[in-house]
Amino acid sequence: MREKGLIMAMAMVVLVLGVLAATSFSANVTYDHRALVIDGNRRVLISGSIHYPRSTPEMWPDLIQKSKDGGLDVIETYVFWNIHEPTRGQFDFEGRKDLVRFVKAVAEAGLYVHLRIGPYVCAEWNYGGFPLWLHFIPGIVLRTDNEPFKAEMKRFTAKIVDLMKEEKLYASQGGPIILSQIENEYGNIDAAYGSAAKSYINWSATMALSLDTGVPWVMCQQSDAPDPIINTCNGFYCDQFTPNSNNKPKMWTENWTGWFLSFGGAVPYRPVEDLAFAVARFYQRGGTFQNYYMYHGGTNFGRTTGGPFIATSYDYDAPIDEYGLVRQPKWGHLKDLHKVIKQVEGALVATDPTINSLGTNLEAAVYRTGSACVAFLANVGTKSDATVTFNGNSYNLPAWSVSILPDCKNVVFNTAKINSVSMIPSFTRQSLINDVDSSKSLGSAWSWINEPVGISKDDAFTKPGLLEQINTTADQSDYLWYSLSIEVKGDEPYLDGSQTDLHVESLGHALNAFINGKLAGSGRGNSGNSKVSLAISVTLVPGKNTIDLLSLTVGLQNYGAFFDKTGAGITGPVKLRSAKSGTSIDLSSQQWTYQIGLKGEELDLPSKDSSQWSQSTLPKKQPLTWYKTTFDAPAGSSPVALDFTGMGKGEAWVNGQSIGRYWPTYAASNNGCTDTCNYRGSFSSNKCLKNCGKPSQELYHVPREWLKPSGNTLVLFEEIGGDPTQISFATRQIESLCSHISESHPPPVDLWNSDSESRSQLRRPVLSLECPSPNQVISSIKFASFGTPQGSCGSFSHGKCSSARALSLVQKACIGSKSCSIGVSIDTFGDPCRGVTKSLAVEASCT
Repeated sequence: MREKGLIMAMAMVVLVLGVLAATSFSANVTYDHRALVIDGNRRVLISGSIHYPRSTPEMWPDLIQKSKDGGLDVIETYVFWNIHEPTRGQFDFEGRKDLVRFVKAVAEAGLYVHLRIGPYVCAEWNYGGFPLWLHFIPGIVLRTDNEPFKAEMKRFTAKIVDLMKEEKLYASQGGPIILSQIENEYGNIDAAYGSAAKSYINWSATMALSLDTGVPWVMCQQSDAPDPIINTCNGFYCDQFTPNSNNKPKMWTENWTGWFLSFGGAVPYRPVEDLAFAVARFYQRGGTFQNYYMYHGGTNFGRTTGGPFIATSYDYDAPIDEYGLVRQPKWGHLKDLHKVIKQVEGALVATDPTINSLGTNLEAAVYRTGSACVAFLANVGTKSDATVTFNGNSYNLPAWSVSILPDCKNVVFNTAKINSVSMIPSFTRQSLINDVDSSKSLGSAWSWINEPVGISKDDAFTKPGLLEQINTTADQSDYLWYSLSIEVKGDEPYLDGSQTDLHVESLGHALNAFINGKLAGSGRGNSGNSKVSLAISVTLVPGKNTIDLLSLTVGLQNYGAFFDKTGAGITGPVKLRSAKSGTSIDLSSQQWTYQIGLKGEELDLPSKDSSQWSQSTLPKKQPLTWYKTTFDAPAGSSPVALDFTGMGKGEAWVNGQSIGRYWPTYAASNNGCTDTCNYRGSFSSNKCLKNCGKPSQELYHVPREWLKPSGNTLVLFEEIGGDPTQISFATRQIESLCSHISESHPPPVDLWNSDSESRSQLRRPVLSLECPSPNQVISSIKFASFGTPQGSCGSFSHGKCSSARALSLVQKACIGSKSCSIGVSIDTFGDPCRGVTKSLAVEASCT
């Protein structure tokens, strides 16, 4: 027994030492002209952005592990000042704000961290990440050579650095942080700040260096970044980027995997063939550090979105989607690319590439050191495939693609040829409350409270004239009431005729106008122009009339020179005008009464019980209504979302946690979308769009961690009117997984470093399938064809040439297994049509 105990104790010691070894990063991090240098070794590093507050702490380990499995070395995150210091001097690092926990989770996975402190972050985040209280410091001007601002910026930056040092999280201390960033994309807008911009950047660099982190600092999009700060590139392509010193490496801090979504806009996406092309071109032309923005985008919970009009979803078409599931084929195709890049890392960092033209739009880049030779062959033309001769051999290069030859002979990867599976995701919906059959419902009956129209709080105040909203609310709420009472005698000039119009001019972002307690009209801006101009017909009665204008913000400006000066709210004029004669009265300078926020916010209805909740006849399609219900969590472990079909605009809370603003009535225009997107040619944010004519965002992520098996509470505040009985839950499933591989496709990347027998099969492509969840197996083969199959995942069809054996062979190889691999050759399937290049297409389902 004692011997057994001793063995167990020794095993525990070995286990602990193994964990410590896996998570210890004690390193000297420097750089030279080729790369970051870690403990004397140049490194090729592949990084991806995951922003800790855009997911939950419970999601972090899985997101990080999937990033590691996808081939990443580094996780990048911004640090969001306004969530950590919402009130000056009062800090919050709890829950989703637990930066230390996030960094340690990355370390536990054995990955490095790039900490982008900023502290301005942009990030489509409210006010660019700045706390609003900065705006009220006397004499302050943000992001320039201004003493009040520099004092605050230094104080917060030092706070974060000290926090990291206390936890020994810098690489020089044994931690994972190998890089830090100061400022962010200032070079894009610094001209507007004049000569003070240069002195500010120099001060920022000196301040950051004085904090003695022991790791390099970077400035992105800052061509005049002073030594030793590394200037880096952001964009869809950075292969042509050159750092501002021959002593600095070529680094890409933001490779945009897609684009953000705006309410009122279509959904952007970026084809993986183009993304892989951009990455390969960067490493081809001497780059050694590349970061995906985003690798997991996540969700803008609460009121964290900026813009204005940035949607709650921050999916960003990232390799890991908003719900934490890998997006195929993007994740898998990039994983294959990363494997090749890491396999040739030694050659890439040993020397600079030799770049030669192979013809128009054709280029070869060769890294040669000792006996090693690595080649990249690129066709940057957008129209035609090309055949080139390189080292005496002939190679076919698809348009807008890069082929990688680890031995300067064999192509093991081409950016336009996907060997990864693709997936068709779907959502299974279940009614929250089913009025017909309660057994099919997850929730109980709705209760409700009317939000008072106009002034209802004791802290209301009166001022002459129209107040700018942000200066008034300090962004403590989206809402500001402007209320005015007028006496109508009946002979006023603006009453001439049968119709009186109310005209309101506002800086935005949206506006609801009430006359005598009734909604008279609404207006909204958009992401291109947040201003609201409202002109509505109103009915006034003799005697006292009340005009209540509810102005609301949808995330504050986050980008641009002096973005903090962009106002919101009703600026006027506010006029009553006769539609017949045009005679008007300007109400702008009168005594207006103001109320910041809602009565329901003051009562904290999302979190606290209230005796005011009513269960009488449920009001539907009524503005300014709070709704509440309890519900059971959807069964299973699949990711969960709420479908707000039937609702107008508002905010939702689950168990007191805000899942963000919803706005299903704001649909994208009918123009600009296509069924397919040609990946060839330069990408832009509006090149590839989907969901035209539909709500910009239909589904809203509810993290499983926020749910209990039963007894959950959902609270909604509906601004303009909706029907909560139409709301449903949606659980995310994978409907199908597919692959389509040609005989001419490069073989799996894994074969390159395998044994000699496998390498002898280097030119034989393989189709592989794997179920996305650990507990799933392939349950059916929906389609299989070897020959000339047509179409794409979900719509494959047989071509004129098709092997009769394909379906049965694939079923035998795959059904009942979590994964399977099948050689794509006539050796496996026979030859159904001689002299024709054949391919294998398979669609499967997993259960």
